[in-house]
Amino acid sequence: MARVRTASVATCLALCLAVPVGVTAPSAGTTDVVAGPAGELAGAPATQWDRALSTPQEDSYYPDKGDPTVDALRYHLALDWRRRARVLTGRATIVLRTTRADAVMRLDLSHRMRVRTVWVDRRRVPFARAGNHLLVQRPVGADERHRVEVAYGGTPRPARGPASRPDIARTGMRVTRDGRLWTMQEPFGGFTWFPVNDHPSDKAFYSLRVTTPSDFVAVSNGALRSRRTTQGRTTVRWVNRDPMPSYLLTLAVGPYRSYRQSGPHGIPVRHWVPRDRPELVQPLLRTPEALRWLERRLGPYPFDRAGVVVTPGGSAMETQTLVTFGAQTYGYGRFEVRAILVHELAHQWWGDAVTPSDWVDLWMNEGMATYLESRWRDDHSDAGSQDWDRTVRLWARVDQDLRDSYGPPGSYDRGEFASVNVYWSTALMWERLHRRLGDQTFSRLVRRWPQTHLYRSSGRDELVAWWSARAGEDLGPFFDRWLDSPQSPA
Repeated sequence: MARVRTASVATCLALCLAVPVGVTAPSAGTTDVVAGPAGELAGAPATQWDRALSTPQEDSYYPDKGDPTVDALRYHLALDWRRRARVLTGRATIVLRTTRADAVMRLDLSHRMRVRTVWVDRRRVPFARAGNHLLVQRPVGADERHRVEVAYGGTPRPARGPASRPDIARTGMRVTRDGRLWTMQEPFGGFTWFPVNDHPSDKAFYSLRVTTPSDFVAVSNGALRSRRTTQGRTTVRWVNRDPMPSYLLTLAVGPYRSYRQSGPHGIPVRHWVPRDRPELVQPLLRTPEALRWLERRLGPYPFDRAGVVVTPGGSAMETQTLVTFGAQTYGYGRFEVRAILVHELAHQWWGDAVTPSDWVDLWMNEGMATYLESRWRDDHSDAGSQDWDRTVRLWARVDQDLRDSYGPPGSYDRGEFASVNVYWSTALMWERLHRRLGDQTFSRLVRRWPQTHLYRSSGRDELVAWWSARAGEDLGPFFDRWLDSPQSPA
């Protein structure tokens, strides 16, 4: 996720510190309409979703979201948006594995979304609501797989986020005055519009079928498999090839026009921009160039496609294969838009391909993306290396203030999610490690970490052990000092 942006890093620091479908029972003969690893819509054999097997865990910071007894393997969301009524109705089909025996299965779902019916393995079952949770009352055993279907509907509303940053103080689905939908949901927020195990340790396959008024189009991650208009309604189908956590899913519904490009190795690049704002696509057309710059440092792009969808928001988010980009950020100028885009694309490796398994480790995402973004700025700035030197001096100068205000980056104040400390303090940590290990070793490990952990969630202990083994020295004390110390090591 991009931090609050302005044209100057000094100003940025000042701001950061201030801061109706019918419900019918599923037929026993129905084929699951789901997205397989090959990216096609097909039936689902028992092993088709094994690439999404995860080890879900209870979050140390936000334990109320997600349930470690549920390992979601795939979601298929059939959605219908009624713009005038402001109602989103849906049927969510979830293939999941239960990790241990329990009397219920718990999913996250906003109390604003009314549940009509729940089926498990095509049999209707009772359910209960407890705040923003859906309790599916069907006993399960350890390591069992089940198909859960939920028919629901309501008017989505964003939830309160654990942050003081104004651009992410609310998280989840938004409805605009003219009936558009868009979502940005880090660290959680998927639960505001569909039933989900809303935690980064649980990766799953996603496919969506979304019906909207014909002057709108629904845009989401992955490949657009079909688009048809009938009787004034347009239905699109989106399929994802690789598993992802819920916070990296995006959905935007509005009057979009798409622009196509070809990226490195011929991967398709597609941007979605409001029809009345065609000028917004111009800086996005540098995406293939940004991907090539990143590939030279991080290795092959880990997904089958890339692109951007522009929403009404004021921030940007590294949603997998399709960056969600707030139109308000364009006020900072084209160079800033390009820099933010590099930041979000860097996350496709550090954050998306390999994701933190606990939100205490947000630094694993943001520190490296900030480091690489700043390197890109250095390569593309008229000031040359002087720009990089100034940036590093600034990070070092303010590191203590950031720790005082928000906590150390590896144990930040849990009410200050994604404050500037996890960006700048951790980027400074990576620069100090670069100096310690030397350019050759550091660059090799920055590249190899995501390439050897593709489509997984990981934690600090694993990262530190991996880096130590390959650097040939125990880096535990170094990481501990930079991530946990209330006193700046700078």
